Amino acid sequence: MNLLDDAVSRLERWRALDGLAEPLRKAAHTLVRPRLVRNALSGIPTGHPLHAVLTDIPIGAWSMAALLDGKSMLAPDDRGFEPAADLLVAAGLAAAVPTAAAGLNDWSDTYGPTERVGLVHAAVNTVALGLYAASLAARRAGRRPAGRALAFAGLGVLSVGGYLGGHLTYSKGVKVSHTAYHEGPLTWEDVMAEGELEGNAPKLVQHGEIPLLVMRDGGRIVALDNTCTHAGGPLNEGTFKDGCVTCPWHGSQFRLADGAPMLGPATAPQPSYEARVRDGRIEVRAKK
Repeated sequence: MNLLDDAVSRLERWRALDGLAEPLRKAAHTLVRPRLVRNALSGIPTGHPLHAVLTDIPIGAWSMAALLDGKSMLAPDDRGFEPAADLLVAAGLAAAVPTAAAGLNDWSDTYGPTERVGLVHAAVNTVALGLYAASLAARRAGRRPAGRALAFAGLGVLSVGGYLGGHLTYSKGVKVSHTAYHEGPLTWEDVMAEGELEGNAPKLVQHGEIPLLVMRDGGRIVALDNTCTHAGGPLNEGTFKDGCVTCPWHGSQFRLADGAPMLGPATAPQPSYEARVRDGRIEVRAKK
């Protein structure tokens, strides 16, 4: 284990952070409770997590500002790069606001070690944001050397935040679809007897390595992957209403007819299968 891995491992075990996390989580859930807000910050309109997309904007803007600041330092008599550097710092600050909001939404549904790392990730990025705000203020006050120094410091702190963000995504799987490698049958395959379905009650069926949720919806039989794409919750233990299933873990809601996400935090659709009855047996296959 290298030094960075060891440091992150210590963060994951730092239980003192839990006392700070719980009130922040409650406040975040209150802020994102409206369906429109929850879905927008989760990324449902685009079909991809919003936070990961937005982070490219402030990181890109501030990185280019550092490049232009460096150029200005190498050629102090050429002040042509200064307005562009200032604009990029300001653009990064503006983009950081919705980026942070989307990140807060994602973090509010994490727990334990992931929650702790996410809290430090947010704190580090907040420090970076403060340094860039101070940099912009110094630039506008004519104190350009101080403005550049603050921006370089901000970029260094931002790099730490980026490392932690990468750990959350690639090591902890935050906002990664938990059905990414679930591949259903391409041809019709028998999964259960039709008589095993009782009214509109959900039935959990194991087909190979894939758990399937099979039930009647509006007179027809539907089949979804039972593993919630958001965090792996068991959909068969959720609630069913108005043609949708709500995950019992974090409240993600999917349409039974096609698995489309109707309420975040889930962004990826639930894998949905065609279903038919043949000789009293229910058969399913992946939708083409």
